[in-house]
Amino acid sequence: MRMGYELNIAQTQKLIMTPELRQAITVLQLSSLELTRYIEQQLQENPLLELYDDDGEKNLEFLDKDKGDESGDKKEYDLDWELYFQDSSDLGLGYRERKWEQAEYNYENFITRALTLAEHLLCQLHLNPCANRERLIAEYLIGNIDEKGYLRVSLEEVAGRLRVSQIEAARALLLIQSFDPPGVGARNLQECLMIQYSALGIDNELVKCLIENYLEFLARGKIIRIAHELGVTVQEVQGAADILKTFDPKPGSNFSDPSNNRYIVPDIIVKKVDGEYIILVNDMVAPGIRINSTYRSVLAKEKSCDSQTRRFVETKLNAAVWLIKSIEQRRLTLYKVANCLVDMQRDFLDYGIKYLKPLNLKNVAEEVGLHESTISRATANKYIQTPQGILEMRHFFCTGLSNVAGTSISSGCIKEMLQEIIAGEDCRVPLNDQKISDLLRQKGIKISRRTVAKYRSELNIPAIGKRIRY
Repeated sequence: MRMGYELNIAQTQKLIMTPELRQAITVLQLSSLELTRYIEQQLQENPLLELYDDDGEKNLEFLDKDKGDESGDKKEYDLDWELYFQDSSDLGLGYRERKWEQAEYNYENFITRALTLAEHLLCQLHLNPCANRERLIAEYLIGNIDEKGYLRVSLEEVAGRLRVSQIEAARALLLIQSFDPPGVGARNLQECLMIQYSALGIDNELVKCLIENYLEFLARGKIIRIAHELGVTVQEVQGAADILKTFDPKPGSNFSDPSNNRYIVPDIIVKKVDGEYIILVNDMVAPGIRINSTYRSVLAKEKSCDSQTRRFVETKLNAAVWLIKSIEQRRLTLYKVANCLVDMQRDFLDYGIKYLKPLNLKNVAEEVGLHESTISRATANKYIQTPQGILEMRHFFCTGLSNVAGTSISSGCIKEMLQEIIAGEDCRVPLNDQKISDLLRQKGIKISRRTVAKYRSELNIPAIGKRIRY
């Protein structure tokens, strides 16, 4: 066999991840708030981009690419900037500068805010006739109480930091523990419940005994064992446990915390109008951007500028238009995916969770004509406002189990049926997972005991031992 070198020509296809493609992928998977921050970052990096607020100026006109009759320098760039700036405005509309009149007062000046736990405790402390030294110690203790109402420093540490005795620190702590809400300032759950027991004036020694010695057994549902060790009836322990359930294990959780405010801004809004669902892409949150026409003088023919400046401006122009295209493509993709989800899950939108159908990314990708990865990016970290509430777009995708009829039923529907079965059970003889599985099989749903236990755990429904009532 003779060895040698040959030169062959082969035609192949491959995908190259250009910077523009990476940008389009990044923009697609951003939520509305993330897109706003991304645009703000691009505004700082690209001087050709500017904001605009006029709703009538959102008709974007993109540039032609790769003109064959251009000179050598023009072929290096994708955009024909002369064609882009041939109109009086980069968007084809006359720019109107808006003049905003700043009102002296607005409604935001009158918005109230609920007190935080620390503010609530400090208000009670300042109304209490105590010595200045004790007040300073109490203020330090209040500053170390977490959002649940528990003290997170030891008295030894307080005494060392403030150079006071532990007796003085303990006296200040007792003062705080007498404040509202009952149980605040406790160092553990047992102390929190005992403070509430004393504050509420409950005269039940069995409840006190449960708090002091049997909290762990009570959490496990070992009521029979507690009754046997204390020599009382199971019903008495059950009644004492019911009283204990009225206590608040997190007394500080009812107060507001400004750092924990979470607002969901839906990316898609679905409204039902005259029996038909209307889909709106919520792109009003992100600021409107466009090309700054001021740079027209830099690229105009009659103006002279060096090649380095010209190259910089054209490169930034290319990046700016690609960003605008990516945002517009994101909007179109979100609309297509949302429209497909509404068509496939119309029964769910009309009647609720019981009618949610099994659906995966592949089904939507085939219907829309996009790749599964594109559908995954388009639905990631995004919310949709529907007649059933504000939901994650991933909520429409769920697994399913087959029934006797040969069709599939979604896991959400099965969970809803599981909740109804447990809600209607006899609390004195609750159903175990196997009996629940048998009841679902009688309704035509093939489900195993382990799957029932899995769904019950996801719904935060306790096991049979913790649901039983005596």
